[in-house]
Amino acid sequence: MGFATHLGPWLLGTVKNTTGTTAGTIRNMGATVVTQTGLTTVNDTTATTEFVLPAGAQILEFIVDITTAYAGTTGNTITIQTAAGNSLATVGGATTTPLAVGRATVTPTGAQVGTYLNVGTTDLVVQAIYACAGTASGGAATITCVYVVRDSNGNANPTSTQN
Repeated sequence: MGFATHLGPWLLGTVKNTTGTTAGTIRNMGATVVTQTGLTTVNDTTATTEFVLPAGAQILEFIVDITTAYAGTTGNTITIQTAAGNSLATVGGATTTPLAVGRATVTPTGAQVGTYLNVGTTDLVVQAIYACAGTASGGAATITCVYVVRDSNGNANPTSTQN
């Protein structure tokens, strides 16, 4: 199996335009959900680019799979952020020792929801930073972003001129 490139959004469904009020005549198309994955380690103590999301994308979630425990003495934290330094997600915290092997699904804060709904009109560089208050040791994680590809303006539905 190979890879393919598609300039999104890729809409799926059987009814493109609503022409009535019953099932089968009401628009039922939706945009596809895709993922990008990056790797981060205990050595990523400065911003490290994980992946780039296309303009207009809607972030559904970040999943962090810790494959090797982060065993710093105190305050083990992985921060997922934009290249501008705006936080998108945090795993761990000031009192966390260690970040154990396992999966962490993070929930956006109120301040982050706007970016989750639409990453903006330009591509969004997503970075990760590892930090601990004490001595760092061990640590590796796979970060996956689940998102919807949309137009650069955030639209997931074609306009009448795009039909």
